[in-house]
Amino acid sequence: MHIRVMVVDDQAVVRAGFAAIVDAEPDLSVVGEAADGATAVALAEQEAPDVVLMDIRMPGMDGLTAARLITALDSRPRVLVLTTFDLDAYVYEALRAGSSGFLLKDALPEDVLSAIRVVASGDGILAPAVTRRLISAFAHGAPLPPTITGALERLTAREREVLVLIASGLTNAEIGLQLGVTTGTVKSHVNALLTKLALRDRVQATILAYETGLIRPRTAGAG
Repeated sequence: MHIRVMVVDDQAVVRAGFAAIVDAEPDLSVVGEAADGATAVALAEQEAPDVVLMDIRMPGMDGLTAARLITALDSRPRVLVLTTFDLDAYVYEALRAGSSGFLLKDALPEDVLSAIRVVASGDGILAPAVTRRLISAFAHGAPLPPTITGALERLTAREREVLVLIASGLTNAEIGLQLGVTTGTVKSHVNALLTKLALRDRVQATILAYETGLIRPRTAGAG
C-alpha cells in the first residue's frame, strides 16, 4: 500500500522537515504542502491524499477548521494533527473535528512515520502524553457534548468491557492479556463495537466512552 501524504504547517522549515522524513520512505510520498488551512482544504480536494499532517495554529483558517472540512471531503482523507501545543482544549477539539490522531511535534521521526501508517490503515492513534491530558481534561470537568442516548445498549457485556479498555489507552495485545483472550479475539470485539456504534476508529471510541459516561477517570491524584 502506497500512502499519499500532505503536509500542512505555516513554517516553511517545519514543512520541509516533515516532507523530507516522509519522502525518504519507500511506501510514502508527499503529494502537496500548504501553509494555511484554506489552501490545505483546496489542495486536499484536488490531490485526495490518504493522510494529512496538520498543524493547529496557522494564520487565516486554523487547523481545526481545516481538519473538519477535509475529513468531510468525498475522498475522506485522514488527518493526523502535529502541534507544539498540547493543551487539553486543542486535543479534544482536534479529535472532535474528525482527526484520527494527535502527536506533538517533538515526537521522534519513527513515531511520526508509524502514526502515518496506522492512520492510513484505518485506525486512530493518540500519543501517551496526549491520552493522559485528554483523561485529565475530562477528570477536571471539561465541557462535554450532549450524551449519545442509548448508543451503548447495542453492545454486549464483553464489547462494553473492551470499549472501556480502549478508552483507557490499552492496545489490542494488552487488552487480550488482561481479559485472557487472543489478540485476534480482541480485534473481532473491537471491529464489532465500532460497527455497532458507527464509529471510524479507536479515537472516536475513546471520545464516545467519555461522552456517554461509560468511563470516568479518577479525580484523586489526577494531574
